[in-house]
Amino acid sequence: MGIITDRQMQAKPTAKDQWLTEDGPRGHGRFIGRITKGGDRLFYFRYTGSDGARVTLPIGAYDPTGKTGLTLAHGRTQAGGLSKLYQSGIIDLREHLEAERQLQEAQRTAEQARLDAEQAAQERAAAAASARLTVRDLFERWASVDLIRRKDGGAEVRRMFEKDVLPLIGAIAVEDVRKGHVTGVADALLARGVPRMAKLIFSLIRQMFRFAVDRDIIEADPTASIRKAKIGGKDVERDRVLSEDEIRQLARQTPSAGLTQTTEAAIWIALSTCCRIGELLNARREHVDLERGTWWIPPENSKNGKAHTIHLSDFSARQLARVKELNSASPWLYPDRAGTSAVCDKTVTKQIGDRQRPGLLPMKGRANVALAETLVLPGGRWTPHDLRRTGATVMVSLGVLPEVAERCLNHTEENKVKRIYQRHSYEAEMREAWRLLGDRLDLLTRTDAGNVLTFQRSA
Repeated sequence: MGIITDRQMQAKPTAKDQWLTEDGPRGHGRFIGRITKGGDRLFYFRYTGSDGARVTLPIGAYDPTGKTGLTLAHGRTQAGGLSKLYQSGIIDLREHLEAERQLQEAQRTAEQARLDAEQAAQERAAAAASARLTVRDLFERWASVDLIRRKDGGAEVRRMFEKDVLPLIGAIAVEDVRKGHVTGVADALLARGVPRMAKLIFSLIRQMFRFAVDRDIIEADPTASIRKAKIGGKDVERDRVLSEDEIRQLARQTPSAGLTQTTEAAIWIALSTCCRIGELLNARREHVDLERGTWWIPPENSKNGKAHTIHLSDFSARQLARVKELNSASPWLYPDRAGTSAVCDKTVTKQIGDRQRPGLLPMKGRANVALAETLVLPGGRWTPHDLRRTGATVMVSLGVLPEVAERCLNHTEENKVKRIYQRHSYEAEMREAWRLLGDRLDLLTRTDAGNVLTFQRSA
């Protein structure tokens, strides 16, 4: 009797079970220790049940370290708790404990169900959030399906979106985009003073959202209610044509405009061949045959996808020979800095535009401000594409039939009947038209060009 000790609980097993009992107040039940003949050491609480029979209720196994069982102190505390329940009038402890166990189990089950439900809800929310395409995600999908089929694989559109669209709305979920988001992009461009770019980018954004509607990514196009005319004002078709006096002035101004020699040559090639500037900048050396006097533009380089052969005048041949010599180590007439591909289509346009900006103020990273007015002409701002229009206009003023000038421009015949039934190539007429244009430009750009009379074609 007395108090059970750790030494007693750690005694060696014997042939019979050993029972150790702690004395306690009469009628309060007793704390029991047991060492089985097999070496198990267990704790019990012994009390008298409602039927007067003695009940030995298991508490747990003994472990002096408390790692895998109850220490002696812990076992005694457990027995004390049961004794208090017993003294409170709960005679059937076994049933009471089983009811408590079931209640606790039910509570644990309910709590686990609640945690599982919360986790499932969080996972569904995360899945829904990840399934919501952002504008950047939509752009990548559009690029992989539609833009990839463009000549440049969508590189120019990607450049524009990375610069002016995606930084503003790229992280917004597609279904959350509203009209205000789109007009916000356009307004930022208008604030920079580039209305034509605003219109172009708005058109591209509209194409992207219509792509999304066609594939059931969204139900409605957020740009549908935006009138394009409200983005940067009404479209005005450009009709800028350089006069012969302006061509003379341009010949005087280009040497001091700080242009690269190849860019200066590009101006005269575009004017004398009526080519698109992109066709020139993507040309390869092998496409220009100076001996035969031809420049072949492959389908992949032309806007309408049709190959085009330009018969070079002496004037245009000299300019192309100059470019070929300057870039003799590259397969491209206009290679990029790395020499691995053609230069960007915007290169020449930007150089020319930067030299028609009167009143330009110095800014960090800006080139020589003194050159900002070196290519300004009396008729107003001009672009490389205006040179193409100017060349065709000069051709017609020299007596070339408009239909032949259109062929020199590689325009597609709009009249379907003519496209089908008129198969004359006009090759001889086109060769003569380019020759006439080249000879006229040769006169206008000579150092004594001031003596060349500008004439009007008689009606």
